[in-house]
Amino acid sequence: MFYDCAKNDHGLKHDPFKACIVPRPIGWISTISKDGVVNLAPFSFFNAVSESPPMVMFATNGSHRHGGLKDSLQNAIDTREFVVNLATWDLREAMNATSAGVESTVDEAAVAGLAMAPSRLVKPPRVAASPVHLECALHDVVELPPARYGPNHLVIGRVLGVHIEDGVLVEGRLDLSRVRPIARLGYHDYTVVGEIFTMMRPA
Repeated sequence: MFYDCAKNDHGLKHDPFKACIVPRPIGWISTISKDGVVNLAPFSFFNAVSESPPMVMFATNGSHRHGGLKDSLQNAIDTREFVVNLATWDLREAMNATSAGVESTVDEAAVAGLAMAPSRLVKPPRVAASPVHLECALHDVVELPPARYGPNHLVIGRVLGVHIEDGVLVEGRLDLSRVRPIARLGYHDYTVVGEIFTMMRPA
């Protein structure tokens, strides 16, 4: 099949675009508002974009359910800081709970029953149970063409510091089989890293 994205004439029950780009890492982003309210939300448009300097991005699609920009974006703009928390199999239900569209005055971490830990270089706290955290300073926000359901923004951050739980480090390497990160597929589907294989690049 072929469909024209401008016409979105695929004729399927659900738009297949996101199911074609998989798996997508989940950026579980914690921010803090100017008034000190913690916000925690998962974004499936997330990835690393540079190793040196280390930089990451996440994209917010659409408006806040109660109007205005989404809290993660607004807080990042206001404070110029955010933290990426690694979403894992053990934390999947809590991660999903933080995706609820609640008022800006609601702390999603508290709603999900998650303890938060202080960061070292930025003000937003970290999900204590997550084994990996990236403390980030806002580098830039790029406005993208608007979505069918609101504004689109690409948020780029420079990673200032990295936390890794000692128990997931084996012989000097991050052992992802112990971490079991989860990722987003299409529709309402997710996957978990279970099988890992190694290939060396050609010389």
